[in-house]
Amino acid sequence: MREYLLVFIVAAAMTYAATPFVRWLAVATGAITAVRDRDVHAVPIPRLGGVAILIGFVAALLVATQLPYLSQIFQGGEMKGVLVAAVIVCAVGVLDDIRELDWLTKLAGQMLAAGVMAFQGVQLLSLPLFGVTVLPTPVLVALTIIIVVISANAVNFIDGLDGLAAGVVGIAGTAFFAYSYLLSRTYDPPNVFSSATFITAALVGCCVGFLPYNFHPARLFMGDAGALLLGLLLAAATISMTGSIDPNAQIGGNAAAAILLPVVLPLAILSLPLLDVLLAVVRRTRAGRRPWHPDAQHLHHRMLQIGHTHVQAVLLLYLWAALFALGAVSFAFVDGWLPFVAIAVVAISAMVLTLRLPRWMPDRRL
Repeated sequence: MREYLLVFIVAAAMTYAATPFVRWLAVATGAITAVRDRDVHAVPIPRLGGVAILIGFVAALLVATQLPYLSQIFQGGEMKGVLVAAVIVCAVGVLDDIRELDWLTKLAGQMLAAGVMAFQGVQLLSLPLFGVTVLPTPVLVALTIIIVVISANAVNFIDGLDGLAAGVVGIAGTAFFAYSYLLSRTYDPPNVFSSATFITAALVGCCVGFLPYNFHPARLFMGDAGALLLGLLLAAATISMTGSIDPNAQIGGNAAAAILLPVVLPLAILSLPLLDVLLAVVRRTRAGRRPWHPDAQHLHHRMLQIGHTHVQAVLLLYLWAALFALGAVSFAFVDGWLPFVAIAVVAISAMVLTLRLPRWMPDRRL
């Protein structure tokens, strides 16, 4: 755990330290988000925050290569593939933040990054369904690319309020780190050092380091460079972990939930952005528009329409994200009815706050 704590601290510190320089770079290159009809900010804000996040992740990776135990995850080509893919997808995002690429070019860049990861070994080797299900390699590679593209765009969709995407991904990464670390301790012999656990530790550190500049009122947006990068790293951890699940691992808690969790958890940790994507596709298709055509009806827009302030909306969406992600993990490691009771209490509280808070605090504006 000490090595993971060091990775987290390095990622957070380097991201935080690099952000002022990246903000200056965004202003110098004209990467500034103008005020559009669907936006909630009132003044133009620099973007390119994804570059600072990438710097934090690379710094954490370099430190990990020198650690006595974590260095073992670099023996194969997986982490090289993740690094190259992260650079590719961040570069695509940077170009879009500066020049606004068309959707097809962005999609091609995401698929290229996912393909590089798959080529280097970060791909689904099997599916934890009915024990272990092995599909033809081309099918598994295609599924890998699809997961990366969906994850990257899901995070991009939810990046609409100050600090929202970084906070939600940080919560998702924390849940996945807990699951990966605790599950790997049950193996025989135990081995808590894996690429999935490392990626999530570094990912959470990057989010924590970026949030002081990104929380409302934001001084820097992560832009597509950051949103696509966070989505790719989350997908990389998910793919790496899902393909290496030991179906015979004996863990405490609900056995049935533990068996299904490798499939359910990736959906749970991304439930909020995935729900936003699904609703957007249905909404825009029914209106006769293309699914990628932007609008002002995302979940965060609806929270503001209900009457929440900017900060209230973000914190409540954090609560919902934690409910889904951490709630799913709790089923595998806590036995009995306690997870059900805890999730029910938090869900009711979140629902009441979502619907009633604007009436209880009508004059407060944060």
